[in-house]
Amino acid sequence: MTHHLQFYIDGAWVDPITPNPIEVIDPSTERPYTSISGGAAADVDRAVAAAQVAFETFSQTSRADRLALLRRLLDAYNARYEDIAQAVSQEMGAPIEFARGSQAYVGRAHLEATIEALEAFTFDETRGSTRVVKEPIGVVGLITPWNWPLNQIMCKVAPALAAGCTMVLKPSEIAPISGIIFAEVIDAAALPKGVFNLVNGTGPDVGQIMAGHPGIDMVSFTGSTRAGIIVAKTAADTVKRVSQELGGKSANIILPDADLESAVRKGVDACFGNSGQSCDAPTRMFVPADRETEALAFAKAAAEALRVGPPLDAGTDLGPVVSQTQYDKIQGMIEAGIAEGATLVTGGLGRPEGLDHGYYVKPTVFGHVKPDMRISREEIFGPVLSILSYTDEADAIRLANDTVYGLAAYVQGGDLAAARRVAGRLRAGLVNINYPDWDTRAPFGGYKQSGNGREYADFGIHDFVETKGIAGYGED
Repeated sequence: MTHHLQFYIDGAWVDPITPNPIEVIDPSTERPYTSISGGAAADVDRAVAAAQVAFETFSQTSRADRLALLRRLLDAYNARYEDIAQAVSQEMGAPIEFARGSQAYVGRAHLEATIEALEAFTFDETRGSTRVVKEPIGVVGLITPWNWPLNQIMCKVAPALAAGCTMVLKPSEIAPISGIIFAEVIDAAALPKGVFNLVNGTGPDVGQIMAGHPGIDMVSFTGSTRAGIIVAKTAADTVKRVSQELGGKSANIILPDADLESAVRKGVDACFGNSGQSCDAPTRMFVPADRETEALAFAKAAAEALRVGPPLDAGTDLGPVVSQTQYDKIQGMIEAGIAEGATLVTGGLGRPEGLDHGYYVKPTVFGHVKPDMRISREEIFGPVLSILSYTDEADAIRLANDTVYGLAAYVQGGDLAAARRVAGRLRAGLVNINYPDWDTRAPFGGYKQSGNGREYADFGIHDFVETKGIAGYGED
């Protein structure tokens, strides 16, 4: 028996107050394979009430207590690791090896990084006769997306627990099964009842109710900029903190002294990983104008080397995108790129050859892209790369920063000092030089319309605490 049609509230699996089945679609077949129940305001009220009661005692637990809890959670997560990978593969079409090695792995990695951060976190200090204390902010509402479900669940839940907060989680209704398994992991780890609560449902029916709920002290949201604006406006009436990780249109500047073939190939792979469904994907590649023809040839070869296919097939590099809505949006953006005069280097409209069903998209590269084209300015969230050219370093920096987004950026070059100089001038929350390994201890979050706040390790814990000053406390 699964818990797909239930919520996890106050330490128990419970039925929704009013059943509201939502089909979950397998994007590789376009067919429903299970259903969840969507929640409503009454379900959110029940979850918030449980979290409020639990906060009274959980907020007073010691660092040692919370470390023990997080270590139990890590053991329980590892015990369900394969179940989580299988769920992510089916619900969002991730190739199974990618689901194991990346999607499920990031949840473990964030939990390990949070444990390490909590061990060293400073919750209080004395400044003269004033005591400065970091305290849990309260009951937090966590709203997570479908594209990296365990990444976003864990990098919110783990630091919230580390800070001493209680919570209500709403995973995406598009890819919710991994979130339900995560709640089973929470249950197996024997967290105090009411500390963690899960209510499934849509953004309007559950997420927006959470954002405006007077019993929720903070909302941490990851998703589109459009939805983030709605969350922030809804939350404003109760003057709660809102932390947001939103959209991106990340620039990838390849400097003249970079190994062009290697830089382009790695840039294509980074852009198309997870079928292009990553908010920090390097979707705008900037190459020296006098080497643009070479760059397009390298990008074409790299894109055409990627195999698109069913998630469970050995050798599949890219699975389908997550839904009909995403597929249609991506096709519309490819159509716009062609209509606006960009050079279609490879890929294009329709499914890859041999795939007559499923939300599969051809890995697509556009060249000679102009900065004012839609494919250069709008987040596509699919395997589509735009290649633009620049004349000199100042031009590259200007073009890279010419966007409403600022989540991530990328710089490739042989001269590290030059790459660092360029990185320092890019308006983005995380700048990657020469494709470094993913770092769970680096701050993650955006400038401009890519959001606010920072996640990962101790940065995440800081997001979930309030700062209190106790003047006249006296010296230790």
